[in-house]
Order: sequence, then C-alpha cells, then structure tokens
Amino acid sequence: MGILLGILIGAGVLAAFGGLLWYVWRRVIRDTTERGSRWRRAGTVVFFTGPVLMFAALAAERAGAPFLLQQLLAWPGFLWMAFALYLLLALLVGELVRLAVRRRYQARPAIEDEARRADEAGKGAQPQPTPSSEVTRRVFVARTVAASAATIAAATVGYGTYNVLRGPKIKRVTVPLAKLPRAAHGFRIAVVSDIHLGPVLGKDFARRVVDTINSTQPDLIAVVGDLVDGDVEDLAPAARPLADLRARHGAFFVTGNHEYFSGAEQWVEHVRDLGLHPLENARTELPYFDLAGVNDVQGEGEGEGPDFGKALGDRDPRRASVLMAHQPVVIHDAVKHGVDLQLSGHTHGGQLWPNNLIADLANPTLAGLERYGDTQLYVTRGAGAWGPPVRVGAPSDITVVELASRQA
Repeated sequence: MGILLGILIGAGVLAAFGGLLWYVWRRVIRDTTERGSRWRRAGTVVFFTGPVLMFAALAAERAGAPFLLQQLLAWPGFLWMAFALYLLLALLVGELVRLAVRRRYQARPAIEDEARRADEAGKGAQPQPTPSSEVTRRVFVARTVAASAATIAAATVGYGTYNVLRGPKIKRVTVPLAKLPRAAHGFRIAVVSDIHLGPVLGKDFARRVVDTINSTQPDLIAVVGDLVDGDVEDLAPAARPLADLRARHGAFFVTGNHEYFSGAEQWVEHVRDLGLHPLENARTELPYFDLAGVNDVQGEGEGEGPDFGKALGDRDPRRASVLMAHQPVVIHDAVKHGVDLQLSGHTHGGQLWPNNLIADLANPTLAGLERYGDTQLYVTRGAGAWGPPVRVGAPSDITVVELASRQA
C-alpha cells in the first residue's frame, strides 16, 4: 500500500511538473513563433534541454557520478531550475497584462455603432479590424510578455547568484542566558551552517567563509551541519580552508542531513583531521557553559540519529547549556532536556522566494531568534546554497551570537 501511494504521489508530482512546463513552453515558444518555423523548432529544443540538464544534475549528485560530470551538469542544470521558477512566476503576472489587453479590445463598441456615430458626425466609419491585424496584435502581446518575463527571470537569477558567490555577510545578535556567569558576558559564538561545498561551491567559496568567520574574532565557532554535498575524495581540496578556522575555544561540528547523503562517518573523521571537534550526541564542558551537539535526524535511518539523553544526560542543570542541532524541528526535545539555547540552520531562510512560505510551514522557526518555553532557538539562514547557487529574499549569513549574562 505504501509503495502504491508513493507511486501515485510521484506520478502526481510529475504530472504537475509536466503541466507547468507545457504552460511555460506555450507562452514562451508556441505563442511567439509561427507553426513549423525553424525558430519554433530551435526554441523547443533549447527549452526542453533545461529540464533534462536539471534532472541529470540531481541524479548525478545523488548517484555519486564522477565529480567532473557533476560539475559539468550542476551549473546549467541548477541555474535552469531557478530561472524556470522565476520565468513561471513572471508569466503568471503577465496573464494580468493579457487580460487587460483583451478587455480593452472587448470593450470597444461594435463596428456598427462606430459607423453610425461617425455618420451622424459627418465622418466616415473606421474600418473593422481584419483577422490578420488581430493575429499581429496577439503575437505582439505574446512576444512582449515573454521577453519581459525572460528578462525579469534572468535578472533575478543573476542577482541571486551574485548574492551567493560574494559570500555570506556577518549578522550579530545578542542572546541573554539566565544561568550564564558574569565572567562569560559578551562570549561570542560564530554560527555557520549550510555551506554546501560540492560541484558548484568549492575551495574559493570555503576560503571566503573562513576569512569572514575569522574576521569576527569569535571565542567559539559552531558549524551546524550541511557542510558538504559529496565524498571526501572529491571535496577534500574544497574543505581544506576549514583547517584555518581560529577561535579561542575551538571550532565544533555537528552533522546535517546532507552529511548522511554524502557519508557522514567519513566526513566526521575528515573534519576532525582539519582541526574541528565533532559532537556526535556528545557535550563538552567549557569554562562558562556546557556545549552539546546531536546528530541530525536524517541519521535515524542509519541508527545514528539524535540522542538527547546521551548528549545532555547527567549534566549539572545549574550550568547554562548551548546545543548545536542542524534542524530546528528538534527544539521540543531541547526544551524537554532543559537546553538554554539551541543553534540551528537547515532552512536557508527559504533560499528562493516564495519557497520561504513553504519552509516556514515545515519548520518551527524559519530564521532568527525565538523563544520556546525556557529555551531560545536561533536559526541562521546559512552561508551557501543547495541546488541553484541562487538566493532571493533570503540573504546568506554567518551569525555572531553574543551571549549576555543577566548578572552583568
């Protein structure tokens, strides 16, 4: 029954995707070219190459294809994904333009009334529009809407790509903790998540992230998952700059869901070699508070899911506690275990508007700081991007969380 349901859902998704693709092709190619023309044939070939590259890029990444092939497919395939989204949205807005033009012409008086009024005024009647002029008008409107939509989509994707490649900006937030001693007032944690080193974002991007983190001179660095999309063998050179992370109390790491797509065990060992301290359902007692980390929930399928008892059990409840957990959805477990502050990522802030509306429904907090009972949750939008190297309406960030003591 479960398999049949999965097949039906998959078929429904493919049907919906096919319908949207047909709509975009119709508005951009069919309505703007003549039947049988070489422009229509060429446009159709180019148009349908996009989704083929997109699915190929996704399949190559998940199947662990040769890394060079992943790189060759990733840029055009993933950029088409973002371009198609904004082309679709722009065309839907363009339907309003079509409707306005159609109503304008439908509202014109009938030709007989025009002729009668013209005769009464002693003027000749205006000629009735010919079928050819109506066709010309429709084609002109179709081409104008299609060209405008394509321009808007390309500009949006171009700006969104620039937003990613320039690197994340620094965001600062102050979080008061009731149990934090006065001596720890102003303790700074650089929180970074969702770097997503892979076929698109490589060593140069990692260097920008590391340099940005180090420029904040943090006391501690928290890397809260989704560091990579790929094997250590392929991405070790891209991850090498992480060895240069510098903080007085060190850099710590917890797994995200994408680590389990890439082989979490190999990456845990590799980041340890780079000088980071993995917290696999574990904690360390720092001078002023307990720092704990739990595995991502994706690890449950491999028997390596989050274990809050192991990470937080038997600790001194009088000490403040900070938890690193990739996905914000575990906040309710954190509340049960008396965590004072949970640091998470995963959401990307939605990454591509209007996806933020969906991501907001799927997560207790999309981005920023919120309180759940006695526990505070901070969610960073992340430093990189997954899939399309594009961000629209969800700027990337590295957040410096400054802890504040209420005793200060």
